[in-house]
Amino acid sequence: MEAAIIHRYGRDVEIKDVPMPTPGPHDVVIRVAAAAINPVDWKIRDGMLRLLTGRKFPKILGSECAGEVVDTGSSAQRFRKGDHVMGYPGIRRLAAYAQYVSVPERTTFPKPAGITFEQASTLPIAGLTALQALRNLGHIAAGHEVLINGAAGGVGHFAVQVARIFGARVTAVCSGAKADLVQELGADRVIDYTTEDFTSGTRRYDIIFDAVSKRSFADCKRVLSPHGRYVNTLPTFPVLVNQYLLVVLTRQKAATVMVKPNSADMELMRSWIEADKLRILIDKVYPLAEIGEAFAYSETGKATGKVVLKVGQEGLPRTIESFGSAFY
Repeated sequence: MEAAIIHRYGRDVEIKDVPMPTPGPHDVVIRVAAAAINPVDWKIRDGMLRLLTGRKFPKILGSECAGEVVDTGSSAQRFRKGDHVMGYPGIRRLAAYAQYVSVPERTTFPKPAGITFEQASTLPIAGLTALQALRNLGHIAAGHEVLINGAAGGVGHFAVQVARIFGARVTAVCSGAKADLVQELGADRVIDYTTEDFTSGTRRYDIIFDAVSKRSFADCKRVLSPHGRYVNTLPTFPVLVNQYLLVVLTRQKAATVMVKPNSADMELMRSWIEADKLRILIDKVYPLAEIGEAFAYSETGKATGKVVLKVGQEGLPRTIESFGSAFY
C-alpha cells in the first residue's frame, strides 16, 4: 500500500509502498478515504514532538482519518467490515496518511450521516479540540463572553459554533475578509486582527481560546475577566506553570488543551452535525501524493477551515468544487 513516510525528522516526506497493517487484538483496520492535516502533523514531521513520537523510523505520518472498516482484531467487537468510521490512531502510533491504517477500536467512531469522508476526517482532533477546550478547560456556560483567536481556521471555525451552541456571546478574531463567514457560523462580533489588537480593547472575556496559539497568556490577561480562563493549543512554560503549579493561587486560569477522543464526545458532535447545528468547513483537498503542498498550505496559517488529504474511495468528491458548498 502507499503511505506518506519520513526516514528522519525534517522537511522530507515521501510516498512509498509499505506493508499492509495487521490489526492487534483490540484494533480495526480502516481503508482510508480521507485524512485531515493538522499543525501537529507537520510539527511531528519537523521533530518538535519527538519526546512523544520517538526515534524509530520510518514513520508513517497522520493522526486522524475516515474510511471503511476492512478487518478487525480478535477481541474487537464494536465494528464490522464495511462500517464507515472515523479513526484516531494517536500521536504515538500515527500512520493515518496511508491507504490502510490500524486504529485502536476505542478511538474509532461511527461516521455521522450526511457528511463526506473528507469532512468526517476532521472531527477526532480539530472538532474535539474545540469542544474540550471550551467545555472542559474553559467551563463555558450560557451568557459567557468568549473570544476565539483564529476563528476561521481548522479548530477555530468549530470553536465559534460550539461556543454558540452553549449559549455564549462570541467574539471572533480573524482577517476582515473572513468576517462574513464567521458571523454566518455564529459570531456576534468580529475583530480584524490586521487593524485591531484585541488585547488592547476594553471588553473583558470569560474565556479566551487561542486556537492558533499566537497570543500569550501574558498578552491576554488584561482583557480576561477577574476569573477568566485562557486556553491555547500549544504548551508554553508560563501556561504549564499556571495550569499545574499556581492553579490554586491565581484567579485567572491558563491551560493547554490536549485532545482526548472518546465515544461520548464524538456522539455529542455527531448529534449536533445531524441536527444541522455544526458545520464542517473544508478549504482544500489534496491527493495523498501532494502531501508536501498540503503541509505547506497548512503552515501558512491562512486556511479557512480544514485542509484534507484524499486517499481512496471511488465516487467521492475529488475537489472542493465538487461539494457545491463548503458546508455540509
